[in-house]
Amino acid sequence: MSPPPPEPRGPAATSRAAIVATAGESIARGSKSFAMASRLFDPATRERAWLLYAWCRACDDLADGQDHGHGMHRVSDPEARLAAIRVRTAAALAGQVVGDPAFDALRIVAAETRLPHRLAHDLVEGFALDAAGWRPRHEDDLYRYCYHVAGAVGCMMAVVMGVAPDDEATLDRACDLGIAFQLGNIARDLNDDDAAGRCYLPEDWLAEMDIPPGEQMRPRYRPRIAVLARRLADRAAAYGDSGRAGTPALPFRSAWAVLAAAGIYGAIAGEVAARGEHAWDRRVSTPATTKLGWIARAFSQALRRRALYPPVPRDGLWTRPR
Repeated sequence: MSPPPPEPRGPAATSRAAIVATAGESIARGSKSFAMASRLFDPATRERAWLLYAWCRACDDLADGQDHGHGMHRVSDPEARLAAIRVRTAAALAGQVVGDPAFDALRIVAAETRLPHRLAHDLVEGFALDAAGWRPRHEDDLYRYCYHVAGAVGCMMAVVMGVAPDDEATLDRACDLGIAFQLGNIARDLNDDDAAGRCYLPEDWLAEMDIPPGEQMRPRYRPRIAVLARRLADRAAAYGDSGRAGTPALPFRSAWAVLAAAGIYGAIAGEVAARGEHAWDRRVSTPATTKLGWIARAFSQALRRRALYPPVPRDGLWTRPR
């Protein structure tokens, strides 16, 4: 883990402190699960995780017309929104003051870590896929999308936690964990995505279940969709198991935070699968008491992570582009 940056003085100190504070507010509003897990990091890593989250959250909100992940709807100007994300992201990575706290958060975290710029651009390409109305035809297409919108974030978070940018093996595990989180999100949000005109279930999966494209969330197809949701949950579990095998490379507190998040998000995917065709009657969420239970469990897991999570092969898992 790299040491905390020296404390700047004068206006720069106020600027960074204000941006960190805004980033902390963003994660608290946008993801209670990630906010809780982030408290387990050491202070320097926690601030940088908040900064990275703030940029990711702002890009997602801008692309989908949301407010901290809520209220997604079809936007009338997806290409213009994507262009704005590209311009502001490029400026931030070039070290320019953007004037938008979320994009200046990226400027700060990129300057304080060896964050590979290509990973940030890979995330933006995920928003480009959505802007183009893209849908996966095959399972590998689904994983490619999950990489762009979540696996790349996992890789960036690993760098924030001190993983070397050229440690490809550990970054692969971080990517796997991001993919696991996204697969669970897709399973949980099938109904919301359908309302926004999106579907992330591969077309060949729908054909296998004899579900006409665009009709997947009709009541008559719910039992068949439940089968595919369980498949998503099973795939999420496999990628999650692989992701946990990367935690021995992390400092204890970072491993604790990662394992807590893995438990919380894995529980969401498991609950979707357990509810069957009723999984979308109301949004699946994790109560605070359950989250605290995963945090306690993750403490023990982090202590024993080298024994619990050996570097097992990633056989059969999709591999991110290099």
